[in-house]
Parts: sequence; C-alpha cells; structure tokens
Amino acid sequence: IPSVHDESLAPEDHAVLHIYTPATERYERWKNVRRNTPEYDRLKEERSAFLWKVLERVIPDIRERAVHSQVGTPLTHQRFLNRHQGTYGPAIYAGEASFPFPNTPVKNLVVCGDSCFPGIGVPAVSGSGMIAANSISLYSIGSQMGVLRELKARS
Repeated sequence: IPSVHDESLAPEDHAVLHIYTPATERYERWKNVRRNTPEYDRLKEERSAFLWKVLERVIPDIRERAVHSQVGTPLTHQRFLNRHQGTYGPAIYAGEASFPFPNTPVKNLVVCGDSCFPGIGVPAVSGSGMIAANSISLYSIGSQMGVLRELKARS
C-alpha cells in the first residue's frame, strides 16, 4: 500500500493498493486478443478474479470500497513498458540463480528496476533504486535525502 508511505499518492481518506501475481501468465493466451474489445474485457475480468478473491480474504468488502481499479495484462506491459511479450522481471529459475545486484561490468554504471534485486513490484523496485544509489557511496545518502526533502517541499 504505497500511499501509507506517501500520502500524496491518494486523495484524503483514500489509499492506493497495488496487488499483482508473478509474470506467469502465458502470452499465448493474449497474443491474438485485441484491446478494447468485449473479449479483452472478459479475459481481464477472468484473469483478475484470483487476485480479487485473495484480497477479499483480507478485506472482505474491497470491491465495494474500491473507487478505481486498473487491471494490467501482458498486453498492457508490452504497450506501455515495451516489455517482450508483456513480461517483467528477469527469467530466473528457482534454485538456479537469483536477482542480480546493481553493479555492472561497465565502469560507473549501476542499474535498478524489476530485473534487479530485490525483484518485481512497487516496493521491491523502490528498494532496488535505493540499493543502486547507496552502492555508489554511503556518503551519498545525505545528499539523496536532501533532494527528497526538496521534492517533498515542492508538492
């Protein structure tokens, strides 16, 4: 719930809830479906039903309380994030590898995002940005915090 940490993400007395499943959705199911069609809407509803059921176990009336809902699909990720077949995160097999850290073989280049440790999702990607920033120098934390305070003061 990102708005717990940053109230500017939602209107007063509201919250932002982000829920997702790992990128296990087969692209073949979506590749011939056209966006903005009844078939697309039906498939989105069908494929998001599992998430709603899980969420309803914690917040039983979540559907009634939700003011706005967006369901992303592999087509959404492909269109807006330019991800191959709508995937996200690296192709890692459990027990064989792990998410890479921010360092790269290119001098002075560090990376962050859903393909780096700690992985996919809003909190993990934010964490990977912090890890990348702090991997440059622990002395950079103070100046980073200063920039964050300045940005918050502007909003």
